Parts: sequence; C-alpha cells; structure tokens
Amino acid sequence: MEARHRSIEEVHKRRLQRIKVKDVEKPFNISIQDKGTKCKSHPLKLVLLIIIVGTFATLLYPPTVCYPDHISDAVYQSHFVNRLIWGDSDPRYISPFDINWEEISKVMEKMSGMSEIQGVGLLNFNKSEINYWKEFIPFANHTVLYLDHVERNMTWDTLYPEWIDEEQEDEVPSCPSLPKLEVPRRRLDLIAVKLPCRNEGNWSRDVARLHLQLAAGGLAASAKGNYPIHLLFVTKCFPIPNLFTCKAMVAREDSIWLYKPNLNLLREKLQLPVGSCELALPLGAKEGDYLGNIQREAYATILHSAHVYVCGAIAAAQSIRMAGSKRDLVILVDDSISNYHRSGLEAAGWKIRTIQRIRNPKAEKDAYNEWNYSKFRLWQLTDYDKIIFIDADMLILRNIDFLFGMPEISATGNNGSLFNSGVMVIEPSNFTFQLLMDHINEIESYNGGDQGYLNEIFTWWHRIPKHMNFLKHFWVGDDEAVKQKKIHLFGAEPPILYVLHYLGYKPWLCFRDYDCNWNVDILQEFASDVAHNRWWKVHDAMPEQLQPLCLLRTKQKAQLEWDRRQAEEGNYTDGHWRIKIKDRRLKKCIDKLCSWKSMLRHWGETNWTDDAFLTPPPPSITKASLSGEILTATTVNNTEDNKILYEDRFEFFNLCYIAMPFYTDLEISSNITTFCSMNPRRAWWRT
Repeated sequence: MEARHRSIEEVHKRRLQRIKVKDVEKPFNISIQDKGTKCKSHPLKLVLLIIIVGTFATLLYPPTVCYPDHISDAVYQSHFVNRLIWGDSDPRYISPFDINWEEISKVMEKMSGMSEIQGVGLLNFNKSEINYWKEFIPFANHTVLYLDHVERNMTWDTLYPEWIDEEQEDEVPSCPSLPKLEVPRRRLDLIAVKLPCRNEGNWSRDVARLHLQLAAGGLAASAKGNYPIHLLFVTKCFPIPNLFTCKAMVAREDSIWLYKPNLNLLREKLQLPVGSCELALPLGAKEGDYLGNIQREAYATILHSAHVYVCGAIAAAQSIRMAGSKRDLVILVDDSISNYHRSGLEAAGWKIRTIQRIRNPKAEKDAYNEWNYSKFRLWQLTDYDKIIFIDADMLILRNIDFLFGMPEISATGNNGSLFNSGVMVIEPSNFTFQLLMDHINEIESYNGGDQGYLNEIFTWWHRIPKHMNFLKHFWVGDDEAVKQKKIHLFGAEPPILYVLHYLGYKPWLCFRDYDCNWNVDILQEFASDVAHNRWWKVHDAMPEQLQPLCLLRTKQKAQLEWDRRQAEEGNYTDGHWRIKIKDRRLKKCIDKLCSWKSMLRHWGETNWTDDAFLTPPPPSITKASLSGEILTATTVNNTEDNKILYEDRFEFFNLCYIAMPFYTDLEISSNITTFCSMNPRRAWWRT
C-alpha cells in the first residue's frame, strides 16, 4: 500500500494513538470501549473529532492538488471528504511492481541536457522510490506531485458510453471533469510518472491509468518557457500511443518510456474531451474551415485476398472526387489482385501500393478474418502525415477533408465503448506499426478481426458524428418514425450525411433493380432501395470503361435467383421478389460457364459450382483509354497474328463480349468490330 508524504492517514494515526483509541477499522463502523470504564464514546462524536483533526492537518500540510477552474465547491468538498474517509491511497492508482533503476539510468543517458535538469516532478511514486529519485538526480529540485483521485463510481463506461445524444435533441452531452495537477511555481524539466498496469486483460481501459497520463501531459503542456520538457513513464504496459507518439519518443528500456513531446500538439490533443462522452468534432462542422497540407494527407483503403470489392473501391473513389476532394487516393493491394483489376483501380484514381499480407494468428485457415490484420500496413504509409481510412463499401456524399485536422484515432462509436474502424483518422508511423505487430499473439480481438484488435490498442479515441460513418442498417428497435428519418437521410438532396456505409449484400453484388437484401430474411435489416439507388447513381457517373469491373459472376446470379425464390416461397410481405429484373448485367458473362440457370439446378451440392471459373481478365485499362484513346497499347488489326495474340494472352472473348458494349459511344474503330466477328463462337457478343 502506497504511503504518501505527510499523508492525512498518518496524521490520523498519530492523533488517535495519543488518545489511546484502539481497534478502529472503518471510520463509519466504529465500536470503541475502554476496558477500564463503563463509559462508551458516541460514534458521531468520534467522526466529528476525526474531521476536525483532519481539517487541522490539511491546513498545516496542504497537498498539491489542482481542481479545474469551473469545479464547484460541492465537488471540492466531495473530493475532500473522500480523502478523509479513504486516505490518500486508492488501490486503482497503486503500481506495486519494483522499478529497475538500471533501465532508468540507460534511458536517462539518452536524454540530451541531463546535467542541466533543474526540476523533477514525481507523480504516483511511494516514499522509498521518491528518496531514490533524489539520490539518482541529486543536483535537481524534486517536487512531489499529488493528484486528487477520480470519484470511486467513475468507470470506463462513464467516459466511453455506447451512445450519446449527438443531435442534442434531449440534452447536451458532456464529459465529467478529471482532477488536474496544480502547476508548481518552480521549473520542471522532467516529469516522471509510475503507471498501474493490472494483470487482467482489460488493463488499457483503466480510469486511473488514463487519469495519470492526462494529468502528466497537462502539466507538461502548461509550461510557458522555451526549455524542453521530458516525460518519463514507468510501466509494464505501453503508454497511450496516440497521445505520446513515436515521433516524441527519445528512448525505451523494457518498462521505462522517455518522451520529449511537441508541446503545441500535446496542448491541442488535451483540449479534446477526455473520452467519447462528448463529440470531439461538432455535428455542424463546416467543410471549408480546414486547409491542411494537401501533399501530406490522403484517403486510403485496402483490398486483399479477393477482387470482389474492386467495384466498390472504384465507386468510393468516384464519390470522393464528386464530393470535391483533391487529396491523394491510396489503395493497398496484395498479389491476389490481378493486373486487370489493378489497372481499373488506377484508372479510377487510386495510387496502388502492393503489400505483403499479415495473417491473424488467431484466425482459422481460410476464414473471413484470416488476413484482415493486413490493415496494419496503413501505418507504413509514412510519406503522409494523416490518413483517412475508409472501407471500400462506402460512398462519400460530402467532402470530409476537414477530418484531416483531427488526431489519431478519430472515429464514430460502435457498440459498447468501442469505435467503428470503417472511417478513422490515423497518423502513419513505423513505430506504431511495430507496436501493432508486437502484440498480435497476446491481444484478443473481441470480434476476431482488425477492428477489435485496434480497439485494444487505441482505447483513447475521439468521437466524431455518426453522419461521418452512417450505417445502412435498421435496428430491431427502430420505430416507424426512426426508419423514415433514416430513409430520408439516405436519399436527401443535397446530402445531409457525409459517409454512407453499405452493410449486408453490397449494391454491386445485387441487381440494380432493387436492394437484394430484401430477399434474405436475416439481411432485411440492411435493406433500403433509396440507399441502393444512391449507389447506382455514383456507378453511372463512373467512366464507361470502368463499369465492366462491376459485372456479376455467374455464381452470383444464381445466388440472387436462389434468394428470390426463397423469398417467393416464404411470401415475403415487402414483395420485392415479384419485381422483374431488367439489369443488363444479367445477360453479360465474365465466366467460362455462363448458364446460371444450369448452375441453379445443382445449387447447394458440393460440386463444380464451388470452384472458380473466372476467365483470364481482359487487357489492362489505361488512363489514356479513358480520354478516348482506346486500347492504344493493344491496337487491334484484322490479322491472323493478332487473333492468335489475343486468343492466347487476353482471351479476346473478354474484349469483345465484356468490354465492347461499353465502348460503343466512344467511336471505336471498325476494325475491332471486324476482329470480334472473325470467330463465329463469339458472334453473340452483339447481344
């Protein structure tokens, strides 16, 4: 149990010993009887005596405790009474492990100007540790910092509630105040803090641990001189990585972390709400208020292990440009993404970065989450200072460039105290990347994926309005008024939402006629024809040469028809299964096996339908082709040699059958038409 300097508890013990009071265990559960008399002390009188003695001791030896300027007298008295009742020790703040002073010595050797240290502030150390510090840096003035503890009933959920009233319809959300450190009247060059690190799995969601770090950072940020200030943390667990960043780290030795923070950046971060109990960005943020550094900021997404999201990523890029942003678009892809799909992504505006996938060690082989830790590669985009990550199944309806002005991690709330990683602001750093990699074998993700893992690393995050990652989802408890409000938001013109996040079946995997989530009972909560049609408007604005990347595979057509028949059999009341499909993609084939009706006859069997039959892709799309110079790298002439070239290398069927229908408005030369007609088996491309 930590003993603080001249603590009230010690004063109480000395006073009580003088009046020979014995067997006192709890201030409000007192039973005292002198064996030599039959007289009993009244408990209330004894409590009053303790309060009087404690008040006198506090006046003689006042602790250095800072309270926010706006804190009320009632709150002050509450803290004061808590100290009287519980003493200065609070088990939430105690850090019992032994300090390795050799490690501190090694770290301090890397601190420039150590011999010039004038003042050292010590927070949350016990008496013997404080004495050792005085011996360790004998030439400096040492200030023992006392921090009033947060209320006993304050939990992590208090600071990070699942929901707040963002629209302020019933109340204005606010975060509770945390006691601050009083700024000493002497200079501090080094602030050393000992942090608790519980052995339980939830050590990072510790109110006391967060409080100590914010208080220490606030004290450092309050400095007004031009001298550098260092922060040293003694802890077995890493400090808040997005408050004390890689760029600010001077040295580390196991459980000793030394930082030299940029005080201006630190001040900005500490002005944010203490948790997600308030919006860090007002709901009515103005899009034109932020300028930033356009060369050092980018939007980013990732595709790995599947090409099914290529179409979504192209539409997302289209929506970003339609919203008016000129930032770079960066997409991380692995070797599974073909050159054809890469060329389409590049033509859409994405800058391609090829990555090596990162396996989730806790995922099963071939599971959906086997490679989703590849998202950690985003932190290696160090040629940018800020990244806004977006999932590839989103549309940007309004410019969100102003989010580049927010710190890491800024995101919308998810369930519980967690954030949704579908849209998030990050600050690339190789150190942070290594931090993510170092713990993948020990940290458990609540959902088995990257979002759960990131929530364990970045527990201190900043809430942005849900309109910046609005889920296409109707909750079970939504009444009709709430549903109609969401439908209005999905289709409003001009847009009210900033980002629309498509859940369930993706629009490009449905027929464009209606949202196919209607045909699957467990997916109907994601169904909205209004949101579905909004996506297709963006699709239609894409260059025609890119639209073939959104064609349907034969197997998906069969799946959609199977779902429709199930809906018909169940007589679903929405009636979408009655709608006749007019989507032109139904008659376009990109597979060797084109009869989805034949495939449907064997649906559910373990047979050839489970195998991929995607044909080799057509020639890569070039940016030149988007400006009217179609296929300049592969000009087609009516020669047998070129026929063999296309047959072998590109399967000219793909050129004639898939690409050709989308080139008709671009005055493609007649020799392509002649070329495609040379093989009778391909003549049906005209239909």
